[in-house]
Amino acid sequence: MSKVVVANAYGGPEALAVIDVTVPEPGPGQVRIVVRAAGVNPFDHKMYSGAFGADPSNLPMRLGVEAAGVVTAVGADATGPAGSVEVGDEVIAYRAPGAYAAELVVPASSVVPKPAGLSWEQAGGLMAAGVTAVHVLEAIGLRKDESVLIHGAAGGVGLTAVQLAVARGATVLGTASPAKHDLLRDLGAIPIAYGPGLADRVRAAAPEGVHAAADLVGTDEAVDVSVELVADRSRVATIAGFERGAQAGIKLLGGGPGADPGTAIRDAARLQLTEAAEAGRLRVLIAASHPLREAAAAHLQIMTGHTTGKIVLVP
Repeated sequence: MSKVVVANAYGGPEALAVIDVTVPEPGPGQVRIVVRAAGVNPFDHKMYSGAFGADPSNLPMRLGVEAAGVVTAVGADATGPAGSVEVGDEVIAYRAPGAYAAELVVPASSVVPKPAGLSWEQAGGLMAAGVTAVHVLEAIGLRKDESVLIHGAAGGVGLTAVQLAVARGATVLGTASPAKHDLLRDLGAIPIAYGPGLADRVRAAAPEGVHAAADLVGTDEAVDVSVELVADRSRVATIAGFERGAQAGIKLLGGGPGADPGTAIRDAARLQLTEAAEAGRLRVLIAASHPLREAAAAHLQIMTGHTTGKIVLVP
């Protein structure tokens, strides 16, 4: 038996509960892992919030898409993107439906080696934000010596996007509250406070203009300022402001209505991210760690939209 987190109803975090389920033996092309940490993402709450519908047949609903742990059993032909997967391997699993769990069976194709230099919490929180950041930067076509405006630069996706953009040789302007500006400077970005007058502050920081923009928060301000400052709307993208983004004619990315899921880009990004983390070029910042039984508290925290880094669950 394994403890897993489920949503028993549609609504808020009060719908979450921990239950016991039987963990099957892995079949062909599958592996079983003991989970050491599972990443918490805003999308996890949206799944049972009713934002994507409220079909009662989907309840109870298991949650989570990313985890890190140790392989305890493998099925026949268990091969991942990095090669054969063996018992005892320390791995990251993404996509891993139902990742809020003590044990998990996933396709071997979802499993990549865990970088030795990452803690379990960092490994458990690397992938969902990381592949999203890669997708965003690819979608807006960011190149060396260009400038990019990243809204929500101190969030889970934002911190990764900032580091990857800096590594590309771009000038990064990142919006965040003043308390987070020192962190963004440390990562190589130019921090800018959001709020009234944002467009003017960006112009002052980047007098030669902004080539591309990424909205990672979904506010009207983020979309409106982006299209005001970036002439080519094909170089503006959002992962959260789908309604306003569609009205503005910018790129919609991820799992929202009408959005490009970027499946191939995100799948290819997994080994890029582990290599960058292993080499020390990518830091994974952890905002908080909660036991499985406190999943509701973790969701309340992430719903504020003001966390710095990733939140993880530890079985």
